[in-house]
Amino acid sequence: MTPLLPTASVLPTPACGPVPAAATPAAAATRREVVGSVHSWDLSTGVDGPGTRFVTFLSGCPLTCLYCHNPDTWRMRDGKRTTADEIVVEARKYTRFIAAAGGGATISGGEPLLQPVFTGELLHRFKHELGLHTALDTSGFLGVRATDALLRDTDLVLLDIKSWDPATYRKVTGRPLQPTLVFARRLADLGKEVHVRFVLVPGLTDAPANIDGVAAFAASLGNVTRVDVLPFHKLGEAKWQALGRPFVLHDTPAPTAEQTAAARNIFESHGLRAV
Repeated sequence: MTPLLPTASVLPTPACGPVPAAATPAAAATRREVVGSVHSWDLSTGVDGPGTRFVTFLSGCPLTCLYCHNPDTWRMRDGKRTTADEIVVEARKYTRFIAAAGGGATISGGEPLLQPVFTGELLHRFKHELGLHTALDTSGFLGVRATDALLRDTDLVLLDIKSWDPATYRKVTGRPLQPTLVFARRLADLGKEVHVRFVLVPGLTDAPANIDGVAAFAASLGNVTRVDVLPFHKLGEAKWQALGRPFVLHDTPAPTAEQTAAARNIFESHGLRAV
């Protein structure tokens, strides 16, 4: 991940493209300064949405997932106070490259909806000022904080459904499942495109009935265009150790290729595209 530069005043002039009217001194003088707690930003290609993405990782999360690979994003106070202007100035330098790669901008975390005003400001400016495809990466637990305006500025929601069994969901996250399901149905009612993400953890989330429950629910929504079955890994274990936290899945193996394929087959049996 690339560290943020200290202030907007020392950021270099954008490498290409005209300065939008919204970025002129007169417009800047009238725009309110929106500040958030930011962990980092990065350019990513993979599971953060289609194409190459400018991904902003916000700090703070109400969930404490057992397999989280970024536990250093859990506490908002550990992030860097950053203005939306700083993030937009940084993203603007990559807009032509991102557009050519069929990508966009993604707000991730942590949990972006813990900071709904800052998240909404970034989504709005990414979409309308920079002309980028926008994605929101969320667990849905704080879906009630997503305003209609925020969702209008969101082209795609990457929705993590971590388990169908409520007891397993609480064991994995420390939180109840129901708010995520309510948010998912709201997105369906709005016709908002969703990619469901499901982490396959042997001995925890891999029961066929559990996977089938997530698959049946996702298929019933009508707006899920892709399911990412993400094999559990332990790449974040060192971060847990550095934070002095026990990584309880230390002895859990990664799923085999056969186990991962079997999970994808369950989603596909419900008419979903699983990758």
